[in-house]
Amino acid sequence: MVKLKTKTGDKKSGGKTEAGRALERSPSHLLHRALQLALDIYAEETGPDALTQRQYAVLAAVAAHEGLTQTDLVHATGIDRSTLADLVARMIGKGLIARERSAADARANTVSLTETGRAALTATSPRVAAADARILKLLPARKRDTFLSVLHDMGRAAETAPVETPGPESRQDGPVGQDSQNRRRGRWKEEKGQEVRGGG
Repeated sequence: MVKLKTKTGDKKSGGKTEAGRALERSPSHLLHRALQLALDIYAEETGPDALTQRQYAVLAAVAAHEGLTQTDLVHATGIDRSTLADLVARMIGKGLIARERSAADARANTVSLTETGRAALTATSPRVAAADARILKLLPARKRDTFLSVLHDMGRAAETAPVETPGPESRQDGPVGQDSQNRRRGRWKEEKGQEVRGGG
């Protein structure tokens, strides 16, 4: 039997290494695990042929504020500009939304729901509500409002967070922030296939 050797630098306390304890205190790791769980629950409740989470977010935002521009949708959904442009184009192709020039600003496009999009939103909303309820039920009732409040705080922080200037390796791949943004998009699709599944 092969015995695993513990590295000299690893300090154990209560059966956990320093690395193990670091994971338990890592926001990025914990958020990743929570995201995986949330997306799995969403997929289970909505089914394989339903709207993806991002498609639903776009339809819900447009339904709440008819005539939003694509720039408005970036702020309303938190989806980055380049991803949203691709997503909107695919949703137009599916007949879920329509796009036209803004009467107030000829340089901007406004987005509106089609009848097909409105029907899809109506059909999916109860399933999304069921997914959200399942997620919240994983927490004690006394912690749910705090949990949602923290998520809102992080969402607002994401909107105002400055883009860090990348190192020399990243700069050669494109404009500041673009390479990092593309890597995040790629990881999202690779890990969950959420957007690929629904074509958006």
